[in-house]
Amino acid sequence: MLPLLLASSSPYRRELLGRLRLPFVCASPDIDESHRLNEAAPALVKRLAKEKAMALAEQFPNHLIIGSDQVAVLGEQILGKPHTFERALQQLSASSGKSVSFLAGIALYNSHTGDCQVDCVPFTVHMRTLDQACIRRYLDAEQPYDCAGSFKAEGLGVSLFRSTEGPDATSLIGLPLITLVDMLKAEGVDVP
Repeated sequence: MLPLLLASSSPYRRELLGRLRLPFVCASPDIDESHRLNEAAPALVKRLAKEKAMALAEQFPNHLIIGSDQVAVLGEQILGKPHTFERALQQLSASSGKSVSFLAGIALYNSHTGDCQVDCVPFTVHMRTLDQACIRRYLDAEQPYDCAGSFKAEGLGVSLFRSTEGPDATSLIGLPLITLVDMLKAEGVDVP
């Protein structure tokens, strides 16, 4: 088996990949993550996942490189990471009582053969109706400013949900493990 490399600096993705109990290393790819004009959200996350994986191929020429990217979408608007309290307050206020779709792009690049598998895994969160006091309490408690959609589903953010739906709950956190296992198996990796 070729060694695994996670092309990410995300502690959330690192923790998720650790669930598979396979040895791996991490490296941070340096790519332009800008949204292209008229690029649909599924195309964006697939492109960025693939670019992240391929960006490290020269440094790691005999690896299976995992790239991933995620966006949250409210209606037609892509919600990025808020980075500030004010932007998180705006995002959660706009999401109150609505459904937010999370699209996780996943790529597995074999840097030895040049083969690349790419997919996009959707997951929908139906939000509770949230008043300003509730949103402020949540933001003060968890400070999810580095999370698309302004909440941490693996933490207290789940209290903001009315329900969820999708084929792989790990895609909500940013690394769809069910799809990744399928990709790894296609590369001859036994999991478990």
